[in-house]
Formats: sequence, structure tokens, C-alpha cells
Amino acid sequence: MTFSEKILIWYEANKRTLPWRGTRNPYKIWLSEIMLQQTRVVQGTPYYLKFISNYPKVHDLASASEEEVLKLWQGLGYYSRARNLHATAKMVVDQYGGVFPNTYKELLQLKGVGDYTASAIASICYDRPEPVVDGNVYRVLARYNGVELAINSTEGVKYFKKLAREVMNVENIRDYNQGIMEFGAIQCTPKNPNCIECPLSESCVALQTNKVGELPVKLKKTKVRNRYFNYVVLRSYEGKTILEQRKGKGIWQNLWQFPLVESDKKLSKADLVQELGNLDYKSELISLQRFNEDAIVHKLSHQHLYTTFWIVNTKESEEGSISFSEVEKYPVPVLIADFLKLF
Repeated sequence: MTFSEKILIWYEANKRTLPWRGTRNPYKIWLSEIMLQQTRVVQGTPYYLKFISNYPKVHDLASASEEEVLKLWQGLGYYSRARNLHATAKMVVDQYGGVFPNTYKELLQLKGVGDYTASAIASICYDRPEPVVDGNVYRVLARYNGVELAINSTEGVKYFKKLAREVMNVENIRDYNQGIMEFGAIQCTPKNPNCIECPLSESCVALQTNKVGELPVKLKKTKVRNRYFNYVVLRSYEGKTILEQRKGKGIWQNLWQFPLVESDKKLSKADLVQELGNLDYKSELISLQRFNEDAIVHKLSHQHLYTTFWIVNTKESEEGSISFSEVEKYPVPVLIADFLKLF
């Protein structure tokens, strides 16, 4: 029995019931794949259901405002995915009449759609013989074949794509691709995989050579940068505050936040008072206090954010202020969303 046949048999017996699994609708498959990039199924599923409920068709998503999309996405992280999602929906409606392309090459032209997503849509929706290679597939192929090439190296990416094409099941590519991803997600897991009950155990090179824990190989990440965020939460006697929209191409682009003072170290109360003078607030400051004594550490892929919220009570409201009751209407980073729950 071939590798792909074993995967198909295992998948039929062990596949999870997921809301996007029984459909060939490319809009729903695309939505699920974008959401599950860098997100676990258990975390992404509620967001998928919310999006399908609010935007049943691609036309609905295309006609929504970016702010509405970002608000619905809030808490899922990697917000560039949400912006690309919105841009692609508009592209599909404007350039393709609301119908997703049905070939790998055409799908690659969509914003935010790379090799993996294009392969997934092409194979799952249109039965195109395109192999998918995501983190789960890398792990299964690396262990089963004993491949020690780094999966995030240029050479490794090319090698694993070629290998995936060689072992895929062309006749049932839809189930095979879903099967090998599912196999990596719940059978050949990153830590403590269930090798004893694995249908591939007899021919798994990593198991035979005692290298299951060492594969797949991944090049070390770039150095993590530490940043210190100080959010200034203005609170006037009228119960109003200030929100600002993040601009530029950095993290949380177009999301809303309290005025931010970024520093190269943890600030003292005196330090922040000096910084507030630079922000040129017109209202008289009544009091200032640190909301969280210990910095909240928010870890992103290449940076760690050490965040402190400062409550600044003012006599009057600043120009452009909004009431605190309105804040929840704005899409904000998860850091601020969590603060608002406690505040």
C-alpha cells in the first residue's frame, strides 16, 4: 500500500467534523484557509462562523468597510491577513464577477494568496492535482522520509514541494490534501506524536532512526526586538477619552489605540509626565497613575511588546474626544481589548 493510500484510509476513519469540510465553495474554503494560517483550528473556528454569518457571500465581504472587517477580526492577530482578505474579496467581485478563479496560477494573482492557499483552493474546490505544503505537511514528509533539510530554507521549500507532488494521490487529491494536513494536526503532532498507533510507523525513517523529536529542521529565527509601549488613557470629568488610528505599514495598521508613547525602557511616573508635555494636551492634568505595575508582555514573531497603561484624569475633554461607551465600536489591538475588559 502506498503512502497516499494509507493517508486516505486514516483520514476517512479519523477526520474531524469542521464547518468548512463538507463544502467545495471556494469562498468558504479560501476564508477558512486564510483564517487558519498561524492560527489553531479551535481558535479560528468561531471567527470563521462569525464571518460566514456576517458575510455569507464574497459580495457581502467586498461591500463591507475595512473597519467593520477589522472589528470582526479583532483578537485573531496578524491583521494584514484581514486587510488582504478584504482586498481580495473586492478583487474577486470587481475582476472576476464574484467567481473565484479555478486554476493554481490564477489564484496566485489574488492578494494574500500564496502557494499553499492557491494549492488548497485549486485541489479542494476544483480537484486540481496541486499538492499542499503547510506546517503539518512539512512535518509529516520530513519525518516519514527522514529529510534534514531546513523547511524554511530556499532549498528546503523547493525540495518539499517536489516531494509532496511525487507522493500525492492525483485520483483523490481533494481528500488526500485534507488528509495529510489532518494527519499532521492530530496524529503526527509537533510534540509527543502517537507513533505506536501510527499507520506509517513501519516505514517512517524518523521513527527507525530515533529522530522524531529532531524533525523537521528549521533555521533559527531572526533576533527578537524588545519594544516598550506606554498607552495614555485619558479620562475627562465628562467621561470622554481619545483614540487614534495607527498609520503606516507597522503592526496593527489602521487599528485604533489610545495615544502611544514608545520608549526604549520602562518609564517612571516622572518620565511619563515629561512625555505628556511633548504631546501638548490642552486640558489640565488632575492625576496620573499606572494601571498595571508589571508590564504586559505581548509576544509577536519578531518583537516582544512590554506594555503599560497609564490612566490620566483631565479636567476637560480634548478636541476629538469620544465617550468611553463608544470605544468598543472601534477595532483595536488585542492588548487594548483585554485592557478594556479589566478597566
